[in-house]
Amino acid sequence: MSDQNRRILVTSALPYANGPIHIGHLVEYIQTDIWVRFQKLCGHHCYYVCADDAHGTPIMLRAEQDGVTPEQLIEQVWREHQADFADFLVEFDNYYSTHSPENRHYAELIYHRLDAAGHISRRVITQAFDPEKQMFLPDRFIKGECPRCGALDQYGDSCENCGATYSPTDLKNPRSVISGATPVTKESLHFFFKLADFEAMLQDWIISGPIQPQMANKLNEWFTAGLQEWDISRDAPYWGFEIPDAPGKYFYVWLDAPIGYMASFQNYCDRTGLHFDDFWAPDSTAEVYHFIGKDIAYFHILFWPAELTGAGFRKPTAVHCHGFLTVDGQKMSKSRGTFIKARTYLHHLRPEYLRYYFATKLNDGIDDLDLNFEDFLHRVNSDLVGKLVNIASRCAGFITRRFSGQLADSLAEPALYAEFATASESIAHAYEGREFGRAMREIMALADRANQYIDERKPWILAKQPDAHDEVQAVCSLGLNLFRVLIIYLKPVLPGLAAQVEQFLQIPPLRWNNLEKPLLDHKIGEFKPLMQRVDMAQITAMIDESKENYSPAREVPASSPGPLADDPVSPLITIEDFAKIDLRVARIIKAEAVAGADKLVRLELDLGGEIRQVFAGIKLAYAPEELQGRLTVMAANLTPRKMRFGVSEGMVLAAGGSSGIYLLNPDNGAEPGMRVK
Repeated sequence: MSDQNRRILVTSALPYANGPIHIGHLVEYIQTDIWVRFQKLCGHHCYYVCADDAHGTPIMLRAEQDGVTPEQLIEQVWREHQADFADFLVEFDNYYSTHSPENRHYAELIYHRLDAAGHISRRVITQAFDPEKQMFLPDRFIKGECPRCGALDQYGDSCENCGATYSPTDLKNPRSVISGATPVTKESLHFFFKLADFEAMLQDWIISGPIQPQMANKLNEWFTAGLQEWDISRDAPYWGFEIPDAPGKYFYVWLDAPIGYMASFQNYCDRTGLHFDDFWAPDSTAEVYHFIGKDIAYFHILFWPAELTGAGFRKPTAVHCHGFLTVDGQKMSKSRGTFIKARTYLHHLRPEYLRYYFATKLNDGIDDLDLNFEDFLHRVNSDLVGKLVNIASRCAGFITRRFSGQLADSLAEPALYAEFATASESIAHAYEGREFGRAMREIMALADRANQYIDERKPWILAKQPDAHDEVQAVCSLGLNLFRVLIIYLKPVLPGLAAQVEQFLQIPPLRWNNLEKPLLDHKIGEFKPLMQRVDMAQITAMIDESKENYSPAREVPASSPGPLADDPVSPLITIEDFAKIDLRVARIIKAEAVAGADKLVRLELDLGGEIRQVFAGIKLAYAPEELQGRLTVMAANLTPRKMRFGVSEGMVLAAGGSSGIYLLNPDNGAEPGMRVK
């Protein structure tokens, strides 16, 4: 850790600008932030950049549904993402957007260089086309029946029921999820990156050790199957950068998304005076690390290094993949309340609780990690409150009350302090290798040792002995010094707590090399409680709020920061059960946004003379003024539900998919009050 001349550039995968940050995303950003903070704590020149991934069909369609421009949508989401990350203490040196002049510059530059070197091919392909929407359809925007098992409502590239993969043209009864129309086939000229040109280079690079063994094994499967050309173009209408000299053709979002790392860093360099080429030139001695989810490894350890090499830039030093997040042993689920948004979590719990819990689970592998709420509660209450903070609370009062806040001028047991300081080598090695779980275990073992020392010396008993005045000061001063060492070790994980401790101890921001000297003959401030215990009621409230935010329309993430349960089909019911649901045609006579709610619209529905009030989570899909006068279908015999905004007296029915939410709309001739049969 003595090399202070390391220059390190670190990135995380770019969150998609189509929705909020959730706790599945946070696994990656917290892992990366901990590693970056550790490097900075050690005095290295480390820079952490990221950006919103702001292009692609889903964003174009979402903006259209919201009645805003794509620029307005991505600006709004960018601000929300920044706020969520900041409140989770994820500290970027630069957080940018792929919809930027810097990103356009590097996307075009890389494309031109690859094309000039003969790595771009062009050929006509046949694709599915939506005749109503007049646009080509990505595979995930086509649904139908699986050609192998017959499962209904499957995407155009793979079946979630039997696992089959196929072409959209193989689907039975295909339909566009955008318009519902039956797709037709249509030819179009597309541009392709010749990945196979770089096969030998990629194999040599992988052997050099930049990726985890588990991912190297997966790559061998891809090499065995043969590296295919990669389609890097999309046809208008498309939200992205137009390909130079190719009107109506756009760079596929996955081409300019990784280039966003370079663009964000260029933006940072322009603001700070750093030199871009010092990090990205082929002969650069700087280190470049990407932290990503294992689901996007193909792009980052095949296409990305090949693009960089073909365009005259350096390859990453390493690509660190991680697994997904499960909650209580299951995939994150909206209906169970375990699909928890970052902001929802923050309504109930301190961010450092989750940062610490993830740290106890993270290692250098790609296995999924589980958030078990009982274990979460136990670890926070036992480790952070019962062990760590307890050390300071047991010692600080004696120092402030009896010694006017003055620490002793020498250590009571220098060997014990040396034992704590010597652990720095092992803990630093664990941090560097992303073995955060091992680091947390070693740190908490030291916390146990500090508490044992205080238990053995019993300053509360010594304080009653007139001749033990100096001994009380010595014991408690050592206890606070051991606590200070632990806070240095934990500062990458608990930066907010570290700032509180720095204020309490009245010291400058802690650095790793502060371990070398104890804090002696120093005046500390008044001790205030540093951390509170977690109650299961807080966790339950968070889950309940997540359930309340759940919309019956399934929201499909555009990227995969963690698995999302496509909540399983409900158990079969009889026709008698179904007959109990009173479905009625209703006319929307009034619609208005609900103040203080992101998704809710208050509807007044006419059921043929009876007026009902319903709150519907469709604000992201429909402007209220679009709804007035429309016919829809509602479940009319639901028990009224008391909500924060009023009583909801039923439910309007909607369909949902990756493209948005769609109210069910009866055919012409239907009248309010008619029963749906």
